[in-house]
Amino acid sequence: MSFINYANKEINCKIVYYGAGMSGKTTNIQYIYENTQKEHRGKLVTLSTENERTLFFDFLPLSVGDVRGYQTRFHLYTVPGQTFYEVSQQFILKGVDGIIFVADSQEDRMESNIQSLELLERNLEFQGYDIGKVPLVFQYNKRDLPDAVTVQELEATFNPTHKPHFEAVASKGTGVMETLQATCQWVVRELKGGQSS
Repeated sequence: MSFINYANKEINCKIVYYGAGMSGKTTNIQYIYENTQKEHRGKLVTLSTENERTLFFDFLPLSVGDVRGYQTRFHLYTVPGQTFYEVSQQFILKGVDGIIFVADSQEDRMESNIQSLELLERNLEFQGYDIGKVPLVFQYNKRDLPDAVTVQELEATFNPTHKPHFEAVASKGTGVMETLQATCQWVVRELKGGQSS
């Protein structure tokens, strides 16, 4: 969960981009990084091994407000999407404050999306979290592709509890910042005890 830097009067929160391999998690992070003012962001760090890659950077948004006089700094992470990186995924989820589940809208990727969401739930349980209580926002990516399934089908499959969702084309930046903004606002509301801003 979030930690407080008393010296800088900041609350640090962790948001994890989760989803199947090639769903657009890295594209989201890169777009956000490239479109965040330099003075409000940290360095983009890529942790690579032979077979996996994790991206990380932090930023200080101006539009989500403060919590009891403290600014909120968000640390954004991606997880490796392939299911055989479950240990890495569990490690990255440790201390998470919010999750953006990036689903690939292509029909032939539905099974991978389903497996990834099931793995997310299992990994959260392993960390002691209830998927129903963690701020979770869905992003339906690659909406511009001709074989994209309908949003209604995506909602029925992934989001029966009607959490926030956004349509996106991350490669063009469409829906990227909106998804992040909604997640950050939800995390800040939770920090304030569930109160509206």
